[in-house]
Amino acid sequence: MSNPSHGTHMHHTHIEDQPINVDLKADKLHLDRLEGRRLRKFFETCVKHQASDLILRSEAKIRLRLRGDLRPLDANPFTVEELEEDIEFMLTEDQLNHFVRHGSVDIAYQLDEDNRFRVNIFRAKGNTAIAARRVSSEILTYEQLHLPPIMGEIAEAREGLILLCGVTGSGKSTTIASMLQQINDSRLAHILTLEDPIEYIFKDAKSIVNQREIGMDLPNFAEGLKALVRENPDVVLIGELRDRETFEAAVQAAETGHLVFGTIHASGAAQSFSRIYNLFAPEERDLIRDMFSTTMKAIVYQKLLPTLMPDVPRVPALEILINNPVVTKYIQDGREVELNDIIKDSLQEGMMDFTTSLVQLVQKEYIHPKVALANAHNPDELKMRLKGIS
Repeated sequence: MSNPSHGTHMHHTHIEDQPINVDLKADKLHLDRLEGRRLRKFFETCVKHQASDLILRSEAKIRLRLRGDLRPLDANPFTVEELEEDIEFMLTEDQLNHFVRHGSVDIAYQLDEDNRFRVNIFRAKGNTAIAARRVSSEILTYEQLHLPPIMGEIAEAREGLILLCGVTGSGKSTTIASMLQQINDSRLAHILTLEDPIEYIFKDAKSIVNQREIGMDLPNFAEGLKALVRENPDVVLIGELRDRETFEAAVQAAETGHLVFGTIHASGAAQSFSRIYNLFAPEERDLIRDMFSTTMKAIVYQKLLPTLMPDVPRVPALEILINNPVVTKYIQDGREVELNDIIKDSLQEGMMDFTTSLVQLVQKEYIHPKVALANAHNPDELKMRLKGIS
């Protein structure tokens, strides 16, 4: 436990416009800050209903976000005084000062051992409001997520770059969490994550897991990337590779013997290549192509589709590209567009093309053929293949 004088010293050197760093160890001391307060009940309700967010403002309906939809709760709104009072209980003196000065403050609130919230408290039209995102510690297995066993084999890699691609909300973070948990359970490793925001809480198992949140534990990604190698990790989650600095850092970490996970916005495994190359100037692309061809372990594209099953809202359709000597050669020769053919010829190695994934989901009666056709990259090919299925 750090001594209190150290904490006060931190406060004095605090940069004016930065959100206050929350020392989560100290936060553990304040588990009962809201004990007996009405506000705590709504955090508990959020957990009970497995809601992703709690949103409330004085003099307004209290709402939970359930499966993406905001739902009002059947409860009296807080008065201005009630909410202000509960918030004063919730915040440390430093946090309260920051809120009064800047009109908003970010904190982490630990309800209990398994439930933590990222909380933003802010002023809106003179009223005080709270937006709280629940951070889950329930990490699902591949089976529960309807992911194939090959994901487990991919996660056994000791070094290299594993990319998850798809649009926002396609379950990339959830899949990566499952892969990291497998490593956590099976390897003596140091797992380090840079996240914005933290979406799942990991508990040390066989591995030790350190999760750093941008804005809470460090000011930005660049700082985290600089410090990365000094923190001596074996496995790294870098989050979204949205610019050349982040991608370069990911490739360099992979080249120096780390296993690196990252995500990218792309609508297919082959499309992720052009996404990556476009981060670089034309004259740099050959070098990046060369580095990427050898460090890339696997690229997994996923899209969540509505199901026919009453208890499972969505299942992932997948495209899986696993690196091997042929794939490396195709990348080095600039023939990424032809990789789809390689994937189709390598199904027995665990690779998966998107059309085959859709066919399998229809065969298992997980999704309706109409859903498959609406989401197909190649509807004609899918139609042909579905003809064999009544």
